Amino acid sequence: MSTAVSSAPEPTVRAALRSPRLLRTEVLAGLVVALALIPEAISFSIIAGVDPRVGLFASFTMAVAISFLGGRPAMISAATGAVALVIAPVMRDHGYDYLIATVLLGGLIQIALALAGVARLMRFIPRSVMVGFVNALAILIFGAQVDHMVDVPWAVYPLIAVGIAVIVAFPTVNDIVPAPLVAIVALTAFVLIAAVDVPDVGDQGELPDSLPAWFVPDVPLELHTLEIIAPYALAMAVVGILESLLTAKLVDDITDTHSDKTREALGQGAANVITGFFGGMGGCAMIGQTMINVKVSRARTRISTFLAGTLLLVLVVGLGDVVALIPMAALVAVMIMVSVGTFDWHSVRPSTLRRMPKSETTVMVATVLVTVSTHNLAIGVVVGVLVAMTLFARRVAHLTETDRELVEDGDGAKAVYQVTGELFFASSNDLYTQFDYGGDPSRIVIDLSASHIWDASTVAALDAITTKYESRGKAVEIVGLNEASAERHGRLTGELPSH
Repeated sequence: MSTAVSSAPEPTVRAALRSPRLLRTEVLAGLVVALALIPEAISFSIIAGVDPRVGLFASFTMAVAISFLGGRPAMISAATGAVALVIAPVMRDHGYDYLIATVLLGGLIQIALALAGVARLMRFIPRSVMVGFVNALAILIFGAQVDHMVDVPWAVYPLIAVGIAVIVAFPTVNDIVPAPLVAIVALTAFVLIAAVDVPDVGDQGELPDSLPAWFVPDVPLELHTLEIIAPYALAMAVVGILESLLTAKLVDDITDTHSDKTREALGQGAANVITGFFGGMGGCAMIGQTMINVKVSRARTRISTFLAGTLLLVLVVGLGDVVALIPMAALVAVMIMVSVGTFDWHSVRPSTLRRMPKSETTVMVATVLVTVSTHNLAIGVVVGVLVAMTLFARRVAHLTETDRELVEDGDGAKAVYQVTGELFFASSNDLYTQFDYGGDPSRIVIDLSASHIWDASTVAALDAITTKYESRGKAVEIVGLNEASAERHGRLTGELPSH
């Protein structure tokens, strides 16, 4: 996981506007991100099966809207591969108007989820899942660059190597201008002056020459339309919110600051609605570009996010002919260094792996494998959480113990069972087998003072134990229940069907 780099208060937009140094950082960061967004938006448009301008306009509207509406300053939202994969079938099977209707509905669902408190679910994502999320992200960012390094002229490879060298070395000379921007400008100048024939941004797709316009999808307002778009809109909403909230948490850790996750979820939904009405393909937080903005360029305010979107539009509409000349090798070098900086190398050190519990490593690896194999960060995180929950339940279940003691009192002998540990479905299923039904005397006491009843499965198990004893003419007394356990047991005992 990334560690905090500063404990200083996060600068505000007003402070940045009053400080030439801070403002310069925000402007240059926005320019670097804008340049990095162009090929990504075009490639995601291809994945979704739409014209490149649909992805580029989506990146513009998402970035500008989230700069005002979002809860995490300096985070970049734009058209993303995860959203493109989800909505591609709509475009393929039903056309552009239905795709935009899906984006609009997805944004509305995100707003509803935000109002329902979905941001609070972030507390249930373990650290090992976050580590897996970050590592999988780094692998996916690097993997996305491989296509630009296969079947290309030999000159691409030294250009990428030089770009990486500039990004690594330039900060030791000057830490004011972002090194990625220097690499992009230097490599572009060299390619143009030396007339080196290598793939450039213009080869990725045609850049738009006009501004985005208001667009209302022409779809029938009927139940059948909802049946078509609702499943994809829901998937888009969940994927978008999950990736955005995880990215916000990651930036929180890097900047050692706190952000409003509920506002971020609301902002993502509103930004997608705005994007839909401008004919964009929708999107969510872009983790790679966010890392460029926050970690590489050191931006900290909404100015950089706003300028990333604004400069993107200026570059592709007003300076499209110039932008098209940027060699892809320069942008590949930038993204490779982003992936290297994003990966949590500490998590895979032999010393760390030896020290870390196997269950934690299993969760991290499962998250990485599923994410990389599906190319969907949301699916990987969900699987990681499920694996973590299963391993946790298994571990806690083994901590439950039952001790038996025979006690003599004035009424004769009785068997006292002391149950220790947390009682829930994983541990209470074995509870039934821990009693000596045939060998116990006529009185049995089950002492739960050192345990807690968490669910109906435990109440059902206690009912089954009591019933089996009673079938042998023996009486069972349950004692030691704390207030919450007593309330749950009293409400459910005798009301659950036996199986």
